[in-house]
Amino acid sequence: MSSQAQAGIYPDPGIQAAAGKTVTIAVAGNPNSGKSTLINAIAGTKLHVGNWAGVTVEKKEAVFDYEGGRIRLVDLPGIYSMSPYSQEEVIARNYLSTEMPDVIVDVVDSTNLERNLYLTVQLLELGLPVVLALNISDEADKKGYSIDSALIAEMMGVTVVKTSATKKRGLDDLLKAVVRVAKDSSKHHPRQLNYGEDIDTAVKHIEARLRNDYPALDDSHSLRWIAIKLMEGDGDVQRRFNISSSDPLTDRAFAHLKKGQGEDIESMLADARYAQAAGVTREVLHKPETDKVELTEKIDRVVLSRLFGIPIFLLAMWLLFKLTFDISTPFVDWVDAVITGPLTRWTEAILAFVGASDWMVSLAVDGVIGGVGSVLVFVPVIFAMMFFITFLEGSGYMARAAFVMDRAMHKIGLHGKSFIPMILGFGCNVPAIYATRTLENRKDKVLTALIIPLMSCGARLPVYVLFTAAFFSAYKSTVLWSLYVLGIAMAILMGLIFKKTIFKGEAPTFVMELPPYRMPSFRSLMIHTWEKGKHFLIKAGTYIFAVSILVWFLINLPWGVEDQKDSYLGQAGQVAAPVLQPLGFGNWQAASSLFSGLIAKEIVVGTMGQIYAPEDETEVEEETPTFLEDTEEIGTSFAVAVKDSTLSVVSSFGITSITAEDDPEQAGLTGEVAGAFTPLSAFAFMAFVLLYMPCVILLIASRQEFGTWKWAGVAFGYQMVLAWVVAAAIYQGGKLLGFGA
Repeated sequence: MSSQAQAGIYPDPGIQAAAGKTVTIAVAGNPNSGKSTLINAIAGTKLHVGNWAGVTVEKKEAVFDYEGGRIRLVDLPGIYSMSPYSQEEVIARNYLSTEMPDVIVDVVDSTNLERNLYLTVQLLELGLPVVLALNISDEADKKGYSIDSALIAEMMGVTVVKTSATKKRGLDDLLKAVVRVAKDSSKHHPRQLNYGEDIDTAVKHIEARLRNDYPALDDSHSLRWIAIKLMEGDGDVQRRFNISSSDPLTDRAFAHLKKGQGEDIESMLADARYAQAAGVTREVLHKPETDKVELTEKIDRVVLSRLFGIPIFLLAMWLLFKLTFDISTPFVDWVDAVITGPLTRWTEAILAFVGASDWMVSLAVDGVIGGVGSVLVFVPVIFAMMFFITFLEGSGYMARAAFVMDRAMHKIGLHGKSFIPMILGFGCNVPAIYATRTLENRKDKVLTALIIPLMSCGARLPVYVLFTAAFFSAYKSTVLWSLYVLGIAMAILMGLIFKKTIFKGEAPTFVMELPPYRMPSFRSLMIHTWEKGKHFLIKAGTYIFAVSILVWFLINLPWGVEDQKDSYLGQAGQVAAPVLQPLGFGNWQAASSLFSGLIAKEIVVGTMGQIYAPEDETEVEEETPTFLEDTEEIGTSFAVAVKDSTLSVVSSFGITSITAEDDPEQAGLTGEVAGAFTPLSAFAFMAFVLLYMPCVILLIASRQEFGTWKWAGVAFGYQMVLAWVVAAAIYQGGKLLGFGA
């Protein structure tokens, strides 16, 4: 059993109970090699997601039975090399060199063979059995590539299996090969590649010294790999294997190499590895002679052009939001009808049947259903958005978006790679903070983390959906798109300010691989969408539930309070309301909702669902006055009217009609919101929610990532000021332009 299993890091009891019969497979590979798709195709629902011990990099594992045995699949982070330049490379290297899995499955992109084989060469240095999965073989076949897998096996001493994760081809052959290699691993050790006489002589010299001076290493580790790492001056290997940094065991070898080559050893070893990868590729890969331009290249000529790059990115974002609303709206209506209809009625009936007190009924209906239910209504919107974001990631376009934004990012002292965590922030800001560890230096990490909260995460969506339904239903996608663009614009602005003040210096060079365009498999899309969206459901079932109950008590305490304005929450809202007056929503209801949003932005809607809950929702249906006679004027360009059970919101932005019979809750909460705000103040409110303090969980994540509350405090302070300034500018500027109050 591995040391990590003994330490209890792997919680699955099946792993520990059958450790002696379990084949441990470590799956390694380059980013964009199709590794994640392959893992999902093999493991599916058996895949468990957590974090690696001591760090927050995502860890995926699966344990399942296969042909009378048990397989434990460990998905390592995608890496390009075994050098510890990033957190992902450190994790992958430490696992492979310390835990010594039974088999390494190296997932190789068949369409980029030479680049992928560079990692393969480094994996062979470990001396562990390797099974090479020639993945994406279907695309290689379409391009006319001919890859001699038998020759690869002969030249590198590995087992080779052609696979296509998206087509689910070769998966069973891959598992059979893994089991066969694991059962007789002594016959399947990789070939020792020749790095040249000078390097190999030096490696053998250090191996001999290690065998004599550190005999404990000889039984459980590849001395060749350790010797190569010592030649590279790898301090991490010295510390991990307790090899003294003052040990002169490499001096003689270094002196010989430097005398003969006159180069630094690390570069020499890298060249030797590239030569091996290039040599194997030259022998096994045959491409058709053609002048045909690849489809990816044709598309990139437009998508990556200076003229069309950014407009296409903005158009893609607009289409994402439009499709999100168009597809999710019927599901939102259905969930809303269930929550506000049968669920509410059944809850009231059951509690009345068991003789529950009035306050318990109110807590369940107004607190839990009114709070959590108001948030759950927007689950279809969030899952729809996660689906389309996942599609853009899997298709290869998100990498292009980072490339397109590289020039703008340079203006703020960053590079396009920093835009990737920012894009992840569209889903949730918390994992985006953790994603900054892929950046090379601390300045980049901290600056990126400071502007990530300005990316509009899924938690803000319920607020946007509520207000766009009340005021901008004819322009939902455009209004939502404008908020996301506003967030990006504010991120660039704050980046410029930070660059001129506390983060002075030149932006680093941006080098990034652009994967070919691919059509993601539907199964992969569903799995990744669920992984991203389930966090929202978990929050709704845990602390949003808890905070909704807390808000109910704050609204109803002191006991017997007749006016919510005099409750504890109302009193706090009254204190903050004057500060929000210049923003157009200086009332205690809005202020109280924003207070709860400090914990999680979704709770803003949940709090409004309790504060604005109408005492008798049937009043909307009973009133059927004529449109002109019963129109209530609010401000200069806004009106609310009720006719034939329909709530109409009339403004200079258009008319929104909400039918109470079809959507009673919308006519309730949305109607109340429509009466409390104007289109101008509503947009200012949404901008404030976009920009003001990140949630408490994000501050904690920032503290965990950087080891100090300093940057969390900076984020809190500047975002509160920025949100107030921008919302005030929108509201006051709109009034000056004649949009009305």
